[in-house]
Amino acid sequence: MAALELLRIKGERQKIVLVTGSSRGIGFDIASRFLNDGHQVILNGRNEEQLKTASKLLSGTAFKVADVSEPLEAQGLVDFVIKTWGRLDVLVCNVGDGRSVPGGKETLADWQKCFNVNLWSVTNMVESALNELEKSKGCIVCISSICGMEYIQGAPVTYSVAKAALNAYVKASSVHLGKKGIRINAIAPGNIIFEGSVWERKLAEDPANVEKMLTNCVPLSRLGKAHEVSEVVNFLASSSATFVTGTVWKCDGGQTRSF
Repeated sequence: MAALELLRIKGERQKIVLVTGSSRGIGFDIASRFLNDGHQVILNGRNEEQLKTASKLLSGTAFKVADVSEPLEAQGLVDFVIKTWGRLDVLVCNVGDGRSVPGGKETLADWQKCFNVNLWSVTNMVESALNELEKSKGCIVCISSICGMEYIQGAPVTYSVAKAALNAYVKASSVHLGKKGIRINAIAPGNIIFEGSVWERKLAEDPANVEKMLTNCVPLSRLGKAHEVSEVVNFLASSSATFVTGTVWKCDGGQTRSF
């Protein structure tokens, strides 16, 4: 049975889905999940070769190189989607980077870099896609972090503050976006392992210390997987979540204690 027919049986129509930061890791897995359900998926990143490789692996996807921390490039990405497919139904904002300087070493340049990647990449995309998402009554899912919900030992200050600002943005923006028929939610992953991730490296370098951290800090006592984040994204973008907006969903194995 064709994928589109399956979508109709499940009560879902084929959607046009744009996933930023999707050449690898969590973003790649999110794109794969939507593609497997028969949706049209557009990949995005800054490295053309990585995007070409990702698009070949995810046969049927399209891609567009753009640095979405730059407003004009974010607008160009949305324009590409609309010119090619005529609408945008789901925007997944996955661009982010947790690398920064140690606490107390921050400079203005460090703050600007971290906010560019972790916050302005989202606000630029939402602003660029706003009119199109209002037409489609679409939805937005942002990938945040548990670092923005409470203090996580070892997390860079700039990253934690930027993700806290992203969480506040999602909650506050849900008010005016809701008036336009647009839903916006975020997911705050905990320690997620995938190929090339920091946790893959840490596990290879010091498995005993990683296991100790998981035993002491994570009730489920393990690292999360990219597909476990993708499943939550898929739910939030589906017709099963049409009354869900302005929320930040934790996907952390129970690590954080805040409500």
